[in-house]
Amino acid sequence: MTALRAALVDYLDLRRGLGFSLVRDGKLLAQFIGYLEQQGKATVTVADAIGWATLPGGGPKWLGMRMSIVRGFATYLRTRDPATEVPPAGLLPGGSRRAVPYLYRDEDLAALLAQAQRLRTPLRVATIQTVIGLLAVTGMRIGEVIGLDDDDFHPGQGLLVVRAAKQGKWRQVPLHPSTVTAVEEYRRRRDRQFTCPVTPALLVSTAGTRLQYVNVSQTFTKLVRRAGLTRRSGGSRPRPHDLRHTFAVRTLLDWYRDGGDIAVRLPLLSTYLGHTEPANTYWYLHAAPELLAEAAQRLNPGPGGRR
Repeated sequence: MTALRAALVDYLDLRRGLGFSLVRDGKLLAQFIGYLEQQGKATVTVADAIGWATLPGGGPKWLGMRMSIVRGFATYLRTRDPATEVPPAGLLPGGSRRAVPYLYRDEDLAALLAQAQRLRTPLRVATIQTVIGLLAVTGMRIGEVIGLDDDDFHPGQGLLVVRAAKQGKWRQVPLHPSTVTAVEEYRRRRDRQFTCPVTPALLVSTAGTRLQYVNVSQTFTKLVRRAGLTRRSGGSRPRPHDLRHTFAVRTLLDWYRDGGDIAVRLPLLSTYLGHTEPANTYWYLHAAPELLAEAAQRLNPGPGGRR
């Protein structure tokens, strides 16, 4: 068995261990490896991926789908062979248009919070810092954070109740004690300025009204620019929603590194994030090469490695 075919077996085992059948993916990737073998190639390149994906036999959607399947496999291969080239997203028409996530580092978050300190009023500073903090430590969607009412915060239980979720569903989000303390401090500051609330919202504007997405988004873009955060490979740019991606990726990385059973834990993360099914959460595995590297290490541990 060639190295590529052995890697394909491991890749499919990894994904099937999370509940995916991948019948079509397995068949097409076997065909792709056969194509490479005919060309005398042992490493995936962008040119060869295009050459195979554009073979006669399908329309634009078919091209994009085949390239997407190769891209997932190539991302995995790169954790084992740095010479592997990963085709960029959107290279061929059709397929997924999902944005490449921007994964925030600790220093990126610190820079955003520092720039928020420069906003005009103390309440605006506190509000935007609390929004960024909640997005980073809970993985909530920005619409969910803005939609929180004061009654949705339960400091005694250390919980947020998320009601403004997709498809009208609601869920409970446990909070770390430090997050509870930070939100309580924000409420005290807010209540000192607005002794007679004009909205049930937890987080308010300088006028005391519920935050609006467009205003928060514009402020976030301003902070990103001032903090010097720029696009990375694959066209990813820092957006508020990428704080959710970062939370999910870091959680999965921590689970891989502590030796946990990812297949068992993944539905828990799906519930926490408010996903309708674990397949939506599994996408984060493709969002960060670090995750695939950890997965590969678990699957094929070297001396002293772990399974």
